[in-house]
Amino acid sequence: MSLIGQSVTVLGAGVAGLAVARALALRGAQVVVLEQADAIREVGAGLQISPNGAAVLRALGLGDALQAASTRALAVELRDGPSGDLVTRLDVSGAGGGYHFVHRADLIALLLAGAREAGVELRLLQKIASVDLGGARPRWQNAQGAAGETDLLIGADGLHSTLRAALTGKVAPFFTHQVAWRALIPETPGVENRAEVHMAPGRHLVSYPLRGGTLRNIVAVEERRAWVEEGWTIRDDSMDMKLAFEGFSPRVRGWLDQVEDVWLWGLFRHPVAKQWFAVQNQGAAVILGDAAHPTLPFLAQGACMALEDAWVLADCLATHDSMAAGLAAYQAARLPRCARIVAAANTNARLYHLSGPARGIAHLGLRLGSVVAPGAAIKRFDWLYKQDVTA
Repeated sequence: MSLIGQSVTVLGAGVAGLAVARALALRGAQVVVLEQADAIREVGAGLQISPNGAAVLRALGLGDALQAASTRALAVELRDGPSGDLVTRLDVSGAGGGYHFVHRADLIALLLAGAREAGVELRLLQKIASVDLGGARPRWQNAQGAAGETDLLIGADGLHSTLRAALTGKVAPFFTHQVAWRALIPETPGVENRAEVHMAPGRHLVSYPLRGGTLRNIVAVEERRAWVEEGWTIRDDSMDMKLAFEGFSPRVRGWLDQVEDVWLWGLFRHPVAKQWFAVQNQGAAVILGDAAHPTLPFLAQGACMALEDAWVLADCLATHDSMAAGLAAYQAARLPRCARIVAAANTNARLYHLSGPARGIAHLGLRLGSVVAPGAAIKRFDWLYKQDVTA
């Protein structure tokens, strides 16, 4: 169907929201993005954009912007946390389209510039209080009482999506008994552009360079029985993180000694939504990104799934005869793949934290595999990285 002149309202100016806004605006839709914050600030830390996500940014005409804003990765290394010894190394230097490390703020900035260049309107201070899907068209109301209707309402509003709740009802998330710290420290330019995963029983730490090697991103995960609030804007004492990883190698402890500001969040497992859209008499509503399929951060695919969703949603709407058919095709294309990615991330959460004999056996298998078949480990992810939804 033609998207020219269709009114589209996107809830949320994150990766998913800005990407889908540009994708639809480039096809002629009149797109407005509603963001609850009063400004688009430099928040968050590092993201990994693997080739499947980079392919979408190129198709959106933002490939050069990604190259300028990111650091091209050479490898991902798994290491023993206490000793620092290498367990295995995944060479991603030849990955088609590139494997990139990028600051979340820089990715948001390039997506925002791309959305505005395509004619998207951004409205700030728009906290959505309710969504009504019972009328002829989707209707939203913000916290100040202002309301609006639209042909297509898109929920890119994250973990606590108002639109997802309207579509499927509220579902209580499951606390994984894991918490994560995020931090940034200065780095000396010239370090190898690789991600390192330092693993130990009950905890692991991921680190990689950002912004041309001037910053180092750190995400440290610890198993913990106590409940922690969901969200990643909770300040914590950096000493708590340092004590949790005091048994790690001198390299890791050296990084943590530099940490001053640290953010803590509890990791919760949410189910992948069973229903991603609703069709009304004169409009429709649909969710994407974390609103549809929140994932644990153990496969570095949150941003990439959001980018894939954005492209596939816009493409399905543009290539099907009706909005209902396009939305059905979008869900059919995305739900199985996203469910597989979420499941793989859950598996990594367990593998990184192995203890006892199972840990020794797993590490030995990885070491032997890297000698006998050095390219086999990365090929296990061909289903993920080599999938180009824009092809």
